Amino acid sequence: MKTIRKNDQGLAVEDVQQRLAMLGYLQRDQVTSIFDEDTAGAVRAFCAASGLAKGADVTEKVWSALVDASFCLGDRTLYLRMPYFHGNDVLEAQQALAALGFACGPLDGIFGAHTESALRKFQLNLGLPSDGIAGAFTYATLHHLRHSWKGKEKTAIPGVATLGFARAADVLEQHTLCLFGTSEFTRSVASRMSNLALATNPASKILSAESLLVAPDKDMLLVHIVLPGDEVREAVPRVGFEEEATLALRLSTAIKVTAFDPPRVALELPGTVWMDAGAGRSAQHFAIALLDALCAALS
Repeated sequence: MKTIRKNDQGLAVEDVQQRLAMLGYLQRDQVTSIFDEDTAGAVRAFCAASGLAKGADVTEKVWSALVDASFCLGDRTLYLRMPYFHGNDVLEAQQALAALGFACGPLDGIFGAHTESALRKFQLNLGLPSDGIAGAFTYATLHHLRHSWKGKEKTAIPGVATLGFARAADVLEQHTLCLFGTSEFTRSVASRMSNLALATNPASKILSAESLLVAPDKDMLLVHIVLPGDEVREAVPRVGFEEEATLALRLSTAIKVTAFDPPRVALELPGTVWMDAGAGRSAQHFAIALLDALCAALS
């Protein structure tokens, strides 16, 4: 492209000024289509903030940085390709995913393999098609959850402190849940979670399907414990157990967006064995971890 310099005029100058105004380096009334001293000062400030060489000329490198910086979340469809998508919209997506508990590698504004993997996990977690493409439905969900991630952009993957069952006693009797599995192992985990909840607080409303005496009502959260490969109802948020430190955070997000009546989420275990332990000990470990995560998510 042709370098844009001081005293130039026209649509190219106006485009530069519009982007500088969007980024806060110019006022709207300074968008005049004339490359004046105000515009030159704005370009210098942008270059300094972006780590570019000092100067007031809009070179191809400065223009590329301006375009990258002025993309906002949802402006374009993002997916894994070569060359990689890069820009502020990618950075916003990475920041949102990280704050919601999905590790996407460095927050560098580059849509690489780690970001695509995090996006796929986010989509699966929220009951969206897990295609790794940031399109209309994914953006709508991210914007719906904005209050959960906006302002937390600088945070890496945030850990969620577990409550411990004793401190979660009030949570257990304030929320009505039905836990169920469709295999011997997942039913065992669901039953153990119910037993742990009742042992902590006899008034607990977190029960397994086998101990439920009445049919679930519209306010009861249905929690389906599944194994990899198990089928769940279409569009049900499916929360993976991996990255246990962020399990509660990801589970909280899934509960917020589930659209079923009664509400429903699926919790996927990594398998039937934990640390080479036997079936009973493995089921107990998963039951403790899942119940603690549920209490933290609901608190």
